[in-house]
Amino acid sequence: MKEKVRCPWCLKFDQYIRYHDEEWGVPVHDDRIHFEFLILEGAQAGLSWSTILKKREGYRKSFADFDPVKVSKFTEARMEKILLDPGIIRNKLKVYAAVNNAKRFLEVQKEFGTFNDYIWGFVGGKPIVNKWKSLGEVPATTKESDALSKDLIKRGFKFVGSTVIYAHMQACGLVNDHLVDCWKYKKV
Repeated sequence: MKEKVRCPWCLKFDQYIRYHDEEWGVPVHDDRIHFEFLILEGAQAGLSWSTILKKREGYRKSFADFDPVKVSKFTEARMEKILLDPGIIRNKLKVYAAVNNAKRFLEVQKEFGTFNDYIWGFVGGKPIVNKWKSLGEVPATTKESDALSKDLIKRGFKFVGSTVIYAHMQACGLVNDHLVDCWKYKKV
């Protein structure tokens, strides 16, 4: 049987391959999942995504299964306790940003009905389908990620630079950046 062709960035270990095959680039319309990726992408800033994937369960436990209402109520004491957990990236700025971002996330939900409606508005409500043939063609940012990042920053979000936000857009299927020869390209 012929082996599936995959985007080469995911071939380092099985968990990465599963993430690529089951999640990456699949359009997300669930606010909890959007919030999860905002926390994870913010934590990833300056690190590899594989590091974050390996700590995902730790984040799930420390951040109330990515419930923005619960996270928005975390106290200083709770954040300091989270910083002792080796199951996450123990960076004070990133942990405090996650709690801040939960509060901002709830404000966006209140204004737009859902975070999903807000974020998909930056791509006209449907995924941008790219036609990359190699990883070298895939950009780190786009005009859409620049605009979304700028708006999130204006709303008080932290760790949402354009590169982080483009990674979020890729992960949550707002853009299809699977390479054209990848088996997932036509699936998403």
